[in-house]
Order: sequence, then C-alpha cells, then structure tokens
Amino acid sequence: MSDWGPVFVAVVLFVLLTPGLLFQLPGRNRCVDFGNFQTSGASVLVHAILYFALICVFLLAVRVHLYLEMADWGPAVIASVLFVLLSPGLLFQLPGRNRVVEFGNMQTSGVSILVHTIIFFGIITIFLIAVGLHIYSG
Repeated sequence: MSDWGPVFVAVVLFVLLTPGLLFQLPGRNRCVDFGNFQTSGASVLVHAILYFALICVFLLAVRVHLYLEMADWGPAVIASVLFVLLSPGLLFQLPGRNRVVEFGNMQTSGVSILVHTIIFFGIITIFLIAVGLHIYSG
C-alpha cells in the first residue's frame, strides 16, 4: 500500500516555501521581502530550515501517514535535501530568463517554480513511492 501523504505534504511545502514566491527571508533589501522572485544562498538555507521543521511537524508529529508505527525520517530528510537542490535559482533555473537553463543566477519566476515543482514531484515520488526509501528511528 502506497502512502501519498508525505509526497503531497512535501510538494505543497516546496511550492509555498520556495524563496521569492510568497516571501524571501532574509530579503535583499529588508529582513523579509514579499513576492520579489529573488533568492540567495542565505534565503535557501533559511527556507530549508523552515521546510525541514514544518515537514517534520506534519510527517512525524501530526503523522500525516497514520499507518506507520515507527517514526520514518526518510520523507522529511529526502524532501528537505530536494528542497535545497531544486530551489529555483540556487543551482539552476529551468527555464531561465535568457536561456533554457541558467546556473546560479539567484532568480526565479512563476514558470520556473512550476517546472521545479514538477521535477520535485517526480523525484520525491520515485524515492518515497517507487523505491520506498525509509529512515526509521525508535
């Protein structure tokens, strides 16, 4: 039986916490910038920490997947790593502003967030559903 709960939570948090879409913490000009479609290494780090904290709350404390008896850190860890690696503009932006792919430009856009979200969904589905990767504690 597949558990799509962690995939759904991970994808929704990926979209909501992508730096520059709703907010960027720290911002370029202020402590917090809203909807500026910018990012930075510091922003990705702060957003990744927020992402990890929230995904742990949803998957471990709230137990979005109720049938597991042991705490499964796999979805939280995998999703957090993917969040950093796939944050638009940090390592790459697909599509870029001037080329199909731009590397390390610290920019994002609505289309880039959509494309990176689709890539995120595909990769996390492979790890959590197809491969069934788990990291148990307890």
